[in-house]
Amino acid sequence: MPQTFVVVVLALGAALCIAIGTVIRQRTAAQVPEEQIGALGPITTLVKQPVWWIGTVVGIGGYALQAAALGLGSLLLVQPLLVLSLLFALPLGARFSHRAISTAEWIWAAALTASVAILVVVGDPKPGIERAEARHWAVICLIGIPFVAVCVLAARRSSGTRKALLLGMAGGALFGVAAVLTKGVVHLVSRGVVPLLTSVELYALIAVAVCAISLQQSAFQAGALQASLPATTVMEPVVASALGFLVLGEYLDADRDVGVVLVVATIAMIAATVALARSSANDEPQVSIPT
Repeated sequence: MPQTFVVVVLALGAALCIAIGTVIRQRTAAQVPEEQIGALGPITTLVKQPVWWIGTVVGIGGYALQAAALGLGSLLLVQPLLVLSLLFALPLGARFSHRAISTAEWIWAAALTASVAILVVVGDPKPGIERAEARHWAVICLIGIPFVAVCVLAARRSSGTRKALLLGMAGGALFGVAAVLTKGVVHLVSRGVVPLLTSVELYALIAVAVCAISLQQSAFQAGALQASLPATTVMEPVVASALGFLVLGEYLDADRDVGVVLVVATIAMIAATVALARSSANDEPQVSIPT
């Protein structure tokens, strides 16, 4: 069985699990009454609900499949496929909301599927190195930390949609960095326990993941899911793919003429992602969460 096929199957499995887990956790959180929201947000109530744990476990399973896919394939191959989680979430959200999927949503779903297929098949992503070098991480920190800090500081001075957008962008960027770290950690696992436990990547991944999840939760708590969800969903693959290209040396095997097609496909993927993420957010019953 070709390795690329295995990577695609693992990534699609991850996308499906991410979609199911996200829909369950978002809807469960949206149903928490305002009077039950504590200083830490709705999490103290959610951990007491079995349904939330089901969504969490399914989401963890999705991350495990993503890690397996990244261990075999490139970020440029895996990350666009994970965006299809929105495609899987579309019928789930519509079913839970007891509504029919609109014609516009089907069109955006078709555009997302076609654009991802073009990037994967026509772009023919090629792998690079497994781990970024220390000098690369230094540059990433010099650029990434100020970007995240500016987003967080600006969010503190904002409210509503603007706050959710800024926090969603910061969280999505960190999730993109986490994808690169995950690929390195998976590679270290194959070398043994000692190299893994003595590596910087493992502890950096834990720290980045905690910060990303915290920022995502804060973005949801801002009360404008229509802004935070598209921002997070777009930023993660964009940052991860950019780092895969710039840091790990991954590339798309295409000439200049095909490159134009790939640029158009990328723009279409981002537009469809934003449209479907907004649709998914509109499916969720909103609650007023104090910030």
